[in-house]
Amino acid sequence: MKAILLKLDDEIFQETERILSTYKKVRNTYINEAIHSYNLIQKRKQIEQDIAIESKLVRSDSMKILKEFEKIENGV
Repeated sequence: MKAILLKLDDEIFQETERILSTYKKVRNTYINEAIHSYNLIQKRKQIEQDIAIESKLVRSDSMKILKEFEKIENGV
């Protein structure tokens, strides 16, 4: 486990402390869970961006294939 120095805005710190007192959680555990959740969100956003880019790259090929299937269906 790595030790880091973390500076928080006073408002964020106070809100965190209120939440911690309600749920009886250790601050370190809470921050680790928060960073883990944020990392998952960021990974998901990156995957969405990658898929959008790749989808644009194959769009024209997909349309060509679709037209070929339509020709086969129509017996041309």
